[in-house]
Amino acid sequence: MKRYIPTLLAMLALHLASHAQDSGQADVVDLAKQERKALQKEYKETKKARKAIDRSERERKKEAKAEKKAGKEARKSEKLDGAINTKRKSIRKADSKIEKLQRKLHKEKSEGRLSAVDEAQLDQKIDRLKINRARDKEKLAKLERKQ
Repeated sequence: MKRYIPTLLAMLALHLASHAQDSGQADVVDLAKQERKALQKEYKETKKARKAIDRSERERKKEAKAEKKAGKEARKSEKLDGAINTKRKSIRKADSKIEKLQRKLHKEKSEGRLSAVDEAQLDQKIDRLKINRARDKEKLAKLERKQ
């Protein structure tokens, strides 16, 4: 029995020591698990934040693109309006030139101061102006269709 008690005490001490080491290792393992969970949580939050930033960046780019497109459309519309106004002015100018030349032709004919060659030249000039006016009217119609 004398040997039984020290053996029992030794076994108890060994058991307690091993249990203490196990609980120490368990604490380390628990601590490692907690750190890993914290890192995973931080990683997920960082990933969510990055996704939110990327999403907002894409939306900002879409808005900038839409704004650029709207500006481009506005400039295109202004340019088209200018071209239409220019064609209308050109047509009015051609009309006034034609009228002026026709009056001159009629006046010169009635006074008898116009030779046959001069009359033919004035007629050709009037015809060219009429052709150009017709082309301008076609271009104006095409521009108005675009508008």
